[in-house]
Amino acid sequence: MADSLVNEVTEGDNGLQTLQAAADTLAKALAESPVSGKGDRPPEPYMDLAKIVRYMHVTATMDDPHFAKAGQILAANDADVEKADFTLKDLHGKKVTLSELRGKIVLVNFWATWCPPCRMEMPDLDVLYTHFQSQGLVVLSITDEEAFKVNSMIAPWGYHPPVLLDTDGKVHKLFHITGIPTTFVFNREGKLIGEGIDQTTSTSSSRCCPRPICIRKLA
Repeated sequence: MADSLVNEVTEGDNGLQTLQAAADTLAKALAESPVSGKGDRPPEPYMDLAKIVRYMHVTATMDDPHFAKAGQILAANDADVEKADFTLKDLHGKKVTLSELRGKIVLVNFWATWCPPCRMEMPDLDVLYTHFQSQGLVVLSITDEEAFKVNSMIAPWGYHPPVLLDTDGKVHKLFHITGIPTTFVFNREGKLIGEGIDQTTSTSSSRCCPRPICIRKLA
């Protein structure tokens, strides 16, 4: 239940106090009832706690090897993402290569048509793109679904950012995507400077980033 609470409060902007309360609840639950793992990967509750500590600016103190390993995995994943490059086609068949966008601020968003939080944040991504495109912002919306299904949903919306097709899921694996929506921000030099887990929002008042959408800076 505590783990489910953490997953719920990351949708939208529920405020730092709420996020911290959820983190405290999960940390206390894991301390009182540790979860056994299989293999090298820590159980998901430890990964979820480590994610909100790393990306949502909350704190948690746990003397638990699973929690420590979870933090190490996330740091290693981010290092992989910063070195990642890909070429994908958009809905019109045009190829887009990440490394060729150096000199621009690039926001890479992973989403799917079946994902309600993804659909809810897309109008904000559209506003962000149309407002800051002239200043060098690029928004890349990546899905692993087929073109017809994707186009059938977004065509009536007038969604402006390029939608890229990763039908074999290779780029999802490259970016270690385990849940959507997930968003990465690269600066003009190609450095990974921020990551958003779950639904971002245009109403966020966090000082870590400008409106109209908030992506938390990496810890």
